[in-house]
Amino acid sequence: LSLMSHPLCHPQLEGLCSFLQLSTCPEPSLVRFCSWLLALTPDLSYTSAAVLAEQLFLRRVLSLAQPPSRHLMAALTSFCSKYSHPFCRVLVAAVLQEPGEGAEQTKLMCELVEECLEPHSVQLVLSQVLEVPLSEKLLPVLQAVLGRQEVLPPELLDLLVLTLCQQAPAFATSLNYAKLVMAVLTACQSQVS
Repeated sequence: LSLMSHPLCHPQLEGLCSFLQLSTCPEPSLVRFCSWLLALTPDLSYTSAAVLAEQLFLRRVLSLAQPPSRHLMAALTSFCSKYSHPFCRVLVAAVLQEPGEGAEQTKLMCELVEECLEPHSVQLVLSQVLEVPLSEKLLPVLQAVLGRQEVLPPELLDLLVLTLCQQAPAFATSLNYAKLVMAVLTACQSQVS
């Protein structure tokens, strides 16, 4: 573990993760490993944290067919508590690009947005969602972002409002879309004219 706190190039760290079989280790071990990571000094670099987020969580999150176990949730939340930005860059991006409904992945993203991510990471999630075509599965994620009651930067709010306006015809019968529009008007009323 002391190797993790020293600068390693991308392939070296991936090789170490593969050697340790981190992507398939039992979930209780994953929780312990994440606790050790959080105790490392100095902190992991952004690149190292992104590689570890991918190696530790990507396969597990994308394969969720039921709610995550308490061990997986504990590992995810502990890692997010310190390395939320690289976590979002890796995991959220992968979930957004995954075809299909991804109900469990969407629920997990909502839970992380509501309970774990720092404000700047919540804004990152919003910008990532707005970079892909809006779908029914992403509406709850936007709702979770607005539920945080954070003040959004004007450029992100403008992009959100523009996206919702442009997509209105496609969601004419969507209850989730109507709830989202109401949430925007409620949460951002001082910013929306």
